[in-house]
Amino acid sequence: MATEGPAGESPSRSKRSDAQRNRQTVLTAAAEVFVTSGVDAPIRQIAAQAGVGMATIYRHFPTRADLVTAVYHHQIEACAEAGPRLLASADSPLDALRQWIDLFVDFLVTKHGLADALRSDSDRFAALHAYFLDRLLPVCAQLLDAAVEADEIKPGTQPYELMRGIGNLCIGCDNDPRYDPRRLIALLLQGLRQSQAR
Repeated sequence: MATEGPAGESPSRSKRSDAQRNRQTVLTAAAEVFVTSGVDAPIRQIAAQAGVGMATIYRHFPTRADLVTAVYHHQIEACAEAGPRLLASADSPLDALRQWIDLFVDFLVTKHGLADALRSDSDRFAALHAYFLDRLLPVCAQLLDAAVEADEIKPGTQPYELMRGIGNLCIGCDNDPRYDPRRLIALLLQGLRQSQAR
C-alpha cells in the first residue's frame, strides 16, 4: 500500500503533478524563447529559461518537432479559453473582441518558423493547422456574434476571413521595424464598427 506524502498525496500522484508542472514550465519557457530566438533556438537556452535540466525537456519532448507542436497546442488552447473569459469580463463585446485579437496577434507573432520546424512531418503540421481552426474559429465567431448582437459592429464578417486577414497583416512584421501590424489591425476593426459606435 502506497504511503501518503506530506500534503496527503500518494507518491505517484505527487510525481505526476510535478511532471505536469515541469511540462507547463517548459512550454511557457519555450514559447518565450521562440519569440526572441525562433523555433531553432538551442534546447539548452530553453532549459535555462525554464530552470530545468536538458534531460527534463527530452523526457517530455523527445524531438524538437514534439516540443514545437506542444508549444503551439498550448498557445492555441490558451487563446481558445481566453475568448469566453474576455466576453464575461470585458466592458463590451467589442472590447472583448479587441482584447482577444490582441492575444491572437501575440500567438501569430510567436508562430514564425513553425512551418520550417515541422516541414519534415507534414502530417503533423496539417493536423496542427486543423486543430488551430477547429479551436479558434468558434471562439472568434462567438465574439463576432456578441458584438453584432450588441450593435457594435456590422453583421456579415466571417470568422475565417477576419482571422486570415489578421494573419496576413502579421506576415513579415519581424523583418521590418517600421511596420507595426497592430496599427493596421486597429484600422481593420474600426472598419467593422457600426457608425454610431464610432
